[in-house]
Amino acid sequence: MKSPATTDPAALSVPGPEADLDLTAPAAGVAASGAGACAVVGAAAGKVKAAVKAAGKRARTGADAVPRPRADAVRNRERILSAARDVLVEFGPAAPLDEIARRAGVGNATLYRHFPDRPALIHHVVLFGLDRVTALAVDSLAEEPDAFAALCRFTHAAADERIGALCPVLSSDFDHDHPELVASREALEETIEALLAAGRTSGLVRTDIGVGDLMIALSQLSRPLPGTGCFDASVFVHRHLQLFLDGLRAPARSELPGSATTLADLRRKTM
Repeated sequence: MKSPATTDPAALSVPGPEADLDLTAPAAGVAASGAGACAVVGAAAGKVKAAVKAAGKRARTGADAVPRPRADAVRNRERILSAARDVLVEFGPAAPLDEIARRAGVGNATLYRHFPDRPALIHHVVLFGLDRVTALAVDSLAEEPDAFAALCRFTHAAADERIGALCPVLSSDFDHDHPELVASREALEETIEALLAAGRTSGLVRTDIGVGDLMIALSQLSRPLPGTGCFDASVFVHRHLQLFLDGLRAPARSELPGSATTLADLRRKTM
């Protein structure tokens, strides 16, 4: 297993709205276990790449052609989203936009050119996080020597994306059912399910857990304790996550109450 490390925000590109990505789940009938799990993840990644390529072709040709974004505009967008994530975690949903622009190293005009208002910015910060975490799951399963190592790598890297600390930012008027967010959530759920299925099939991960169980633990263990600085808890996060991950090893050493939790279960309980 590669040692946990904070992912460089520039390492994963974030498609702009002009990309028109279809991040829906892979086609039914692909088994999410063993080689099938790799196929599910590969299919999801392939669909994203194909959509990006097709969108790029449309942008270059045809009557509805639109200019391709400049490389510096793409970098600015990524820096803004990465900075916005950190500032929103630190200050909450009322985070000062001037501070986001300052940390991103851009002017206020550049920030507003990409994101005209606060709701639009928060919407794209969430998309940014979902898509980056999905990519982390794809890379982990493709590159690690076994399914448990892949699960550990993914979980530690996802914690560095601070998705747990970002949860309180999502206010009650946030549109959780926006089609873009629904598609990204489905892609994430399918990919993590493939990761867990590979672990179950190989006999390395206990069989009585679901995607929801993993995401609950990841969210709770990566969130700062009440009354503490947002950045002070990181020293403990990876230690406690590894304790949790060790509890997922097969054979199981105890019987869990209830049944495996899915993301659909979580959505029903929080609506």
